[in-house]
Amino acid sequence: MKLGARILKTGIAIILSLFLAEMFGLKSPVFAGIAAIFAVQPTIYRSYLSIIEQIQGNIIGALTAVFFVLLLGNDFLIVGLAAIIVITINLKLKIENTISLSLVTLIAIMENPEGDFIEFALLRFSTIMLGVLSAFIVNLVFLPPKYENKLYYKITNITEEITKWIRLRHASEYTLLKNDIEKIKDDIIKLDQLYLMYKEERNYFKRNVLTKSRKLVIYRQMIYAVKKSLETLKKLHRFENEILEMPVSFQEAIQEQLDCLIYHHEELLLKFIGKSRLHGENEDAKVCLNKKELFDLFLAQQNEFDNPEDPIFFHTMQVVSAIIEYGEQLEHLDLLINSFQSYHKSENEIEIEEVEE
Repeated sequence: MKLGARILKTGIAIILSLFLAEMFGLKSPVFAGIAAIFAVQPTIYRSYLSIIEQIQGNIIGALTAVFFVLLLGNDFLIVGLAAIIVITINLKLKIENTISLSLVTLIAIMENPEGDFIEFALLRFSTIMLGVLSAFIVNLVFLPPKYENKLYYKITNITEEITKWIRLRHASEYTLLKNDIEKIKDDIIKLDQLYLMYKEERNYFKRNVLTKSRKLVIYRQMIYAVKKSLETLKKLHRFENEILEMPVSFQEAIQEQLDCLIYHHEELLLKFIGKSRLHGENEDAKVCLNKKELFDLFLAQQNEFDNPEDPIFFHTMQVVSAIIEYGEQLEHLDLLINSFQSYHKSENEIEIEEVEE
């Protein structure tokens, strides 16, 4: 089993928080360790946002705890009421991500205090803040995972899965394909999250800002293309029987167009990292029909139907429409990649390292 960066960072943050709490002689260092767990973030930018929210949440928890203890005591019913107030305040301030740590601060301060309560509350608050700061330091020191690598390989893996099913849909079981489509939908949700992580990564050199901005546009378009390929697969899956009712020549033309688009899609992903040359330099490259040719081919089939309002015709139109939209997204992706490689010639070969998910 491979340990991820988030796991290692959490462990190191706990060690650092406990060590510092011990070094400063703070009682109950365990609260520093708990706070460090909540404060570890996957990116430096999120860490920066998190520490601001965590400070606000801790202050809310600490002030609420002090107020309730001094006014009403620390009976367990009072603690529960105070917790409700803390949660409500966090929600009102739209910092719900800090609710867990605010409650830890609240309970840590409202437990049976010894001696001067204000001093006790300050020590507990300081202990928890030490844990938050320890996690922030770890987030700054340890480089975040290479989200561009993860994003690129996630895109290629999902693309391979979709294109495999498009090629094999005739030989596949209906239920098996249906289940896999649902799994791919979940993968695309994770893909959007990875894109957001990559987007949040900050560049330390101004010269990289423009390159990163152009890459973001390309990766966003790659995701659009993946979603359109999935939509095409769903239409093919849903209306497979209707397509089989169409003339054989039309079925063959549709299959050839799909094969061409799949080939083009796979080549574009390789082209982006400088490992492939497309149509102009590849004699074996397939030439896809443009959208007008494909639509004209579809309209020509209308003469095959005695009833122009036959549902088969309209269902097949949805398939053709999905294929046309898929092709348009690939054309746009090709344009973006060409533009990127023209303006950033030194980066025509993007350094993408293979990663394990």
